[in-house]
Parts: sequence; C-alpha cells; structure tokens
Amino acid sequence: MSAAVSRRVVVVTAVHGPSARFLPEAHRSLCEQELPRGWEWHWVIQEDGRTDAVAPHVPADERVTFRQGRSGGPGVARTIALAHAEGEYVKVLDADDRLTPGALARDLAVLEGDRTIGWATSRVLDLLPDGSTAGFPGDPDHGPIEPGAVLDFWKANGFLAQVHPATLFVRRDLLLALGGWMALPASEDTGLLLALNAVSRGWFSSEVGLLYRKWPGQATGQASHVDPAEREARMAVVESRARALGRFGWGRAVRAVYPEHDGPA
Repeated sequence: MSAAVSRRVVVVTAVHGPSARFLPEAHRSLCEQELPRGWEWHWVIQEDGRTDAVAPHVPADERVTFRQGRSGGPGVARTIALAHAEGEYVKVLDADDRLTPGALARDLAVLEGDRTIGWATSRVLDLLPDGSTAGFPGDPDHGPIEPGAVLDFWKANGFLAQVHPATLFVRRDLLLALGGWMALPASEDTGLLLALNAVSRGWFSSEVGLLYRKWPGQATGQASHVDPAEREARMAVVESRARALGRFGWGRAVRAVYPEHDGPA
C-alpha cells in the first residue's frame, strides 16, 4: 500500500434500489467532512444486485467508486466493496444515513492517537420522516470500550448493543482478519461489532456522529427482520462467534500487532 493510499479512509456503502434516492444526501454529508492535512476519503458504493435503479443516483465525483454484484445482502455487498479501494481505515455509511460534520476526523483522531483502539463508534440520532431527530437513552460514557463489554450488555439487554454498528470506523486490516461482515440475512453488522469487541478495545464518542434515517422502506422495518425463529438463530450464531474468538485468544494476537502505548493525551 503506497503512502498516499494508506492515508485514506474508505467509506463503504451497500445500496439497493429503494434506498438509492438517499445517496445524494449521504454524499453531501461526506463533502462536509474535514480531515487532517494529507488525509482523504474515498467512497465505495456497492449495489446489492445488478439493476438500473441505483446508478442514476450515484454522485459524479472522482472520489466515488460505484460497483454492482449479485445479490447477497448488505454484509456481502460491504465485504466485496473492500476489493475496490485501499486505505488504512474503513468507515461504514448506510445509503439512507448521514454523517454529522466532524465525524470522520473525530474517529480518525482516536485510532491514530492510540494503537490499542481497533474501532470506534459514536452517538446516533434517529432522523424521522418529518425531519426531526430523536436520541437514545443509556449511551455509554465517552471513552474506551473494553473487550467483552458490548457482548455483556447485548446479552443482558435483549440483544440490543449500547453502541450502534452503523457508526463503525475500523482498522481495515483488523476488519479483513475477521472476515468482514457476517454472512447473515440481517444483524451482520452487529455480528461484526461483537467480534471486534471480542478481540480489541473500542471507543465511543458522545458527540453525535450519525443521523440514522427511519423510513418505511428500510430493511430493519420489515416483518422478516423480527421473525422469531430467524432472529433466534441469528443471535445464537452472533454470540457463538464472539465467544469463540475470545476463547481462542485472538485478543492476544491483536495486541501483538497493535502494541500498547500511552495513547492520546
């Protein structure tokens, strides 16, 4: 990886036809980001399928790469997108969401400042159809998240994590080492979050980093997303993977790659 490419944040977006109309808003939120001198972002938009519905909404910007592939769900689309751009860090941005100003710079500062931190998340506000926003109670404290903390909270609170996987910012090599997103019909991002938390320290920013759009067409609003039998199976495999990573000592391997130091001031 060249020095220029290494100083790049790869923003990864999975998209399908119904959510494509929101891409221009996501692009505007990216254009509002200010990164330190010498750093850049590159946006990889991966369509989950091959249709004519998405391309008309893709911004004309040399920093944007648009790809298509056979349908396999958002986890597959995000993972295959990693083949099309290189960079030291990966930021998730769902097609229908928006970053807040400063979100990328805050995430980058945390991981550049402390190599013991493998990933970062931030506070989320729901973006409601009328344009208003709503927050969530019970956010964790601003600062580091120790290994196992997300899994413990998730297990004790009805499979709800206290940090949002849609805000994830992660070291690319760590993401690839874990195999990318899980091959699940849903909860693939939660599965990745818990796996990361099993092997690495994380970070939570109390500053709002994402506006999470609520709208009738979103995948998490469909009846299939809460089908009891499927949901139970998803949660079982998500938990089992995270616990297996902990038992196999992956955390020690990660600490060997990212040795400890004093961290940010």
